[in-house]
Amino acid sequence: MNRTTLNLPKAVSFDTLELPEQNCPNCSSEGLLVFYRLDDIPFHSCLLMFNKDEALKYPKGNLQFGFCPSCGFITNTRFEPGVHNYSADYEETQGFSECFNAFAKSLAQRIIDKYDIRDKTILEIGCGKGEFLALMCRLGNNRGIGIDPAYVPERNPDVTGGKIEFIRDFYSEKYAHLKADVICCRHTLEHIAPTQQFMKTLRQTIGDRKDTLIFFELPDVMRVLGDGAFWDIYYEHCSYFTAGSLARLFRTCGFDIDDLYLDYDGQYLILTAYPAQSQTNMGLDIENDLEQLNTAIKEFKENCSRRIDYWRGIVEQATRQGQRVVIWGSGSKGVAFLTTLKLDNQIEYTVDINPYKQGRNMPGTGQQVISPKFLKQYAPDKIIVMNPIYCREIQEELDRLNIKADLLAVS
Repeated sequence: MNRTTLNLPKAVSFDTLELPEQNCPNCSSEGLLVFYRLDDIPFHSCLLMFNKDEALKYPKGNLQFGFCPSCGFITNTRFEPGVHNYSADYEETQGFSECFNAFAKSLAQRIIDKYDIRDKTILEIGCGKGEFLALMCRLGNNRGIGIDPAYVPERNPDVTGGKIEFIRDFYSEKYAHLKADVICCRHTLEHIAPTQQFMKTLRQTIGDRKDTLIFFELPDVMRVLGDGAFWDIYYEHCSYFTAGSLARLFRTCGFDIDDLYLDYDGQYLILTAYPAQSQTNMGLDIENDLEQLNTAIKEFKENCSRRIDYWRGIVEQATRQGQRVVIWGSGSKGVAFLTTLKLDNQIEYTVDINPYKQGRNMPGTGQQVISPKFLKQYAPDKIIVMNPIYCREIQEELDRLNIKADLLAVS
């Protein structure tokens, strides 16, 4: 990436803007600093469309990154929560990947062993299709309660002998009566705009049950900023955390953090905590990241703009040479990659191993989602992988199908 003249889409802007009157939804401090804007991106990334026309007409909104200097939180200041439709048509699962399933099983077993979660009740907020909750119950002989409006009963038959109850709804105060030994929330908090309000509600519903284990998992924005990973920035994620901003939220809302670390090749933050009587003080080295974060934000414009220019160049050059390019991964990263680059018809297909996505179309750009087997017929020259951690798994599938193509991973 040694270009000197950048070819950036008009929808992308790195101009800074102060919002002195806007409060941080994570710590209530006044004043946010805007450092990145992206216009005309689809409201949903995991709500795939039934045809190309529907996909191209899908409603779009704008993203504007506001940074809080006090706590380090980053939020989309132009986010409209009412536009989302988390329903049975929402297809977020990563459970068809052997790589991801191995990680999930290892994580579940590690949490169970460390905190002796056996014969306990686990409440999962934002349980999706329920795979992880079922895994935790099966490995530890636990009982489960899963809450998610996108849960689909027929997708996860109860293999735990009737020990799991699923509620198709959003979590709120009305579920305060649900008692659990463990409260789990994976890849949900980043979809919630009023993060402090949500965590205070959760703390209130726990009440005096001080031995309740809290377990959260969500993306780490420090990596996104450092890598200029524009494919990890999309409308559904309205809240972006570093280890420090996440810890400050939990401590302010009355939790004492037991552990906080990065996992899944540094992509995910893992936090475990217990309820406390009041606000707690910083106690882990990983929480002290404001200086590093400020540096990452200053360098983000250069990192991100170079990445955008590089990948536009890769696709445009391949098109000029008559080569076929596909992307592998129809989830949020794939949607962000295509919509940020604003490429027209240079990429025709998106590959995904999830059979529930195949035959659908990408919101905003319209590419059809295909199975890996279709590549034998299509014969692409280049395959751009939306997450490097899956490259080995994908290459093994390509070898099995005897498909010869250059495998390129976003990084």
